[in-house]
Amino acid sequence: MIQRTAYTFDSIGVRAELSVYAQEGHVGEAHIMLHVEPRGELFPGQLARLQEAEARVMGLTEVQGSTPVMKRYFLSDSANQSPLMPREEHCSVSLIQQPPLDGSKVAVWMYLVKGADVVEGRDGTIAVRHNGYQHLWRMGMVDPQGDSAHQTHTLLQQYEEALAKHNANIADNCVRTWFFVRDVDIQYAGMVRARREDFERYGLNPQTHYIASTGIGGVPADARAIVQFGAYALVGFDPTQQQYLYAPTHLNPTYEYGVTFERGVRLCFGDRDHVYISGTASINNKGEVVHEGDIMQQTRRMWENVEALLHEAECEMDDIAQIVVYLRDVADYATVEALFSERFPDTPRVITDAPVCRPAWLVEMECIAIKQRRHGAFRDF
Repeated sequence: MIQRTAYTFDSIGVRAELSVYAQEGHVGEAHIMLHVEPRGELFPGQLARLQEAEARVMGLTEVQGSTPVMKRYFLSDSANQSPLMPREEHCSVSLIQQPPLDGSKVAVWMYLVKGADVVEGRDGTIAVRHNGYQHLWRMGMVDPQGDSAHQTHTLLQQYEEALAKHNANIADNCVRTWFFVRDVDIQYAGMVRARREDFERYGLNPQTHYIASTGIGGVPADARAIVQFGAYALVGFDPTQQQYLYAPTHLNPTYEYGVTFERGVRLCFGDRDHVYISGTASINNKGEVVHEGDIMQQTRRMWENVEALLHEAECEMDDIAQIVVYLRDVADYATVEALFSERFPDTPRVITDAPVCRPAWLVEMECIAIKQRRHGAFRDF
């Protein structure tokens, strides 16, 4: 069962939203979103308050003894702000320009675990080791050479080589990917083509499977970098523990309109399920944009699609532990924030300025759900 709480640290002007999954005698998990009140302050001041909030959160009863595994910082100006960010040790970090739309210059999503070994590899991979599993997190990868297709080829090749050091590969072990693309309306096509070509070489095609993913607008700090890549992989599991999600009543296979990712994936462990929902927008099962120009109806159709995917994984919206929302038009923020506050009042979330890959899509969301379950055939998380 997920326990959701929120704290406002008034003295430093930061709100912390927590989803904590805890079972007696089992590994604990937490997803945390931190939001900074702008206070008319420059970036260094906001960052200092955010860092103070991170320290305070680690002292909260709900997460005491936990270890950060992954952090994604949402920045308003990555080129100028990234050099001011401290180097993180023993944690996989992504710094991406996707401005938080609450008026602040920085927000962060943190993923923590408790009761497992967290080890940093030489290649920047963070490994969470427990009960025969290795959960591999690798975020913030860039290559500054070439166009979006060339950079995608290079990043996927580097990632395949990194996984090989863990006796793993993309086709068999990668569970979730993120592609953040500069000038997405122009550069997205090159990324899509390169991913499709590489996946074909790795044996990923319509007859086998693809990988849950988000491909969205985002600006890496390096002005030469067009694509930033991140991924989560799992080693030590049986293929029967993984279920791909389709929701054919609501969505079509992505390859029908030229892209290569799964709508979502469910991972079954002995004591719980993880469900990773890919970037999802207002689309129907013919691959058509639904409710063009209407942000309210697109938001509701997006939720309907997410709910259909979760139902296929035997989960509900109440099992969602975190949400990231991407908006094409910042003027839609107040409307979307009000809708999410009503539907998901206690779920950690962040709403960012990040253009969706099709201009007619006004909003997209991704999320992770955790459900307590008993699968006697599988080892616990």
